[in-house]
Amino acid sequence: MSHIRPRRLRSSAAMRRIVRETRVSVDDLIYPVFVTHGSGLREEIESMPGCFRFSVDELVDEATKVRDMGIPGLLLFGLPMHKDECGSEAYADDGIVQNAVRAIKSRVDDLLVITDVCLCEYTSHGHCGIVRGDKVDNDSTLELLAKAAVSHAAAGADIVAPSDMMDFRVAAIRDALDTSGHLDTVIMSYSAKYASGFYGPFRCAADCAPQHGDRSSYQMDPANGREALREVALDIDEGADIVMVKPALAYLDIIRSVREITDLPVAAYNVSGEYAMVKAASANGWIDEQRVVTEILTAIKRAGADIILTYHAKDAVKWLR
Repeated sequence: MSHIRPRRLRSSAAMRRIVRETRVSVDDLIYPVFVTHGSGLREEIESMPGCFRFSVDELVDEATKVRDMGIPGLLLFGLPMHKDECGSEAYADDGIVQNAVRAIKSRVDDLLVITDVCLCEYTSHGHCGIVRGDKVDNDSTLELLAKAAVSHAAAGADIVAPSDMMDFRVAAIRDALDTSGHLDTVIMSYSAKYASGFYGPFRCAADCAPQHGDRSSYQMDPANGREALREVALDIDEGADIVMVKPALAYLDIIRSVREITDLPVAAYNVSGEYAMVKAASANGWIDEQRVVTEILTAIKRAGADIILTYHAKDAVKWLR
């Protein structure tokens, strides 16, 4: 009989702690939030219990609380006053995200502010770029994405995060940032973003579902793994400082594969559908929310993510040990 007994190292809570291989901490977390026009607004999102649409004044208060909890940063998504064919408010100096960045930085300057760079929330058609005929025009979209990123950096954003999945957008944004003097602004690219069914609650929250067709012509096919590595490599060559995989939970293999090909920081987005499923199951008493959330975040970190963007962030801070 072998003298090796793996259970010896599981015999008590203290023993399990000292041999634990993967630890998630508050330092790993980024909290995504939605900001809208108006004042005094804190509107709960029906499809994402515990998450809210904030007016800028309320978001500043929320940012202060998030900072005080030790969470390093926020990811901002904007809900515009008006939408048009070219998503004008995405790159307007007085756009909702630009105003929110300035307000947060004036009060909570030690909190990282990350801005989503995309057109989908701002376009009347709901696509992530300029639509010509029945197609999204890749190259004419690049200039607008670059303008949005520069406007965010000028407002004070620490990190811009292009999520559109247009080809060459990281290079266009890096060139525009550097040319405008924002050499230190970090690009966190949604490098491997899949055309996923897990985005449904977000699209309700941000009112950004496509009005025709879908995003499969520019977001990745969920069946493809090797393609993700090609996308990541291209973004690195174009100047990305951080690369991201989105969604996270159904793509742990992709996170692991990306981790193995780069020494850049790897981010993973624990998206709205993943969050909503946990919340719904917990509300019905079918799962232990604390235990499941901790397990999910640990799995994402174990797969290789350095940064986890998650709507669970505020709850997770209370639960992580």
